[in-house]
Amino acid sequence: MIHGAPAVVALTTFDADTYVLPALRAGAAGFLVKSTPPEDLINLVRVAADGHTVLSPEAARRLVAASGGERAEQARARVAGLTEREREVLGCLGQGRSNAEIAARLHLSEATVKCYVSRMLVKLDCTNRTQAGLLAHEAGLG
Repeated sequence: MIHGAPAVVALTTFDADTYVLPALRAGAAGFLVKSTPPEDLINLVRVAADGHTVLSPEAARRLVAASGGERAEQARARVAGLTEREREVLGCLGQGRSNAEIAARLHLSEATVKCYVSRMLVKLDCTNRTQAGLLAHEAGLG
């Protein structure tokens, strides 16, 4: 995500493959359906504003199901140029971990994790953490 740019969450009545992946690839920090209870929507938007990916359960299932063979090969090719440590950090992003959680898990400082994430976003041509996390899933790292 561009520093200071607001997080964008897609909110729709349409829960279909044709909407979930394009929204996330375009840079959305999440994808939620309007049937989500109002209190949950409010909390999930706050979570997205804190830099995390948010998905309705339906969208998450579709995302997992959409990770196919050709897409996985393309994703693995994109991440092939990363160092081993960058791949570890990317895998953690794919698991939806925060910078603090990644730092604790990999025994790094949070500032170091931020540097890794920023550098990977550039290397992978990803707009934000959500896109990088999606790429990690597609590459089998998340």
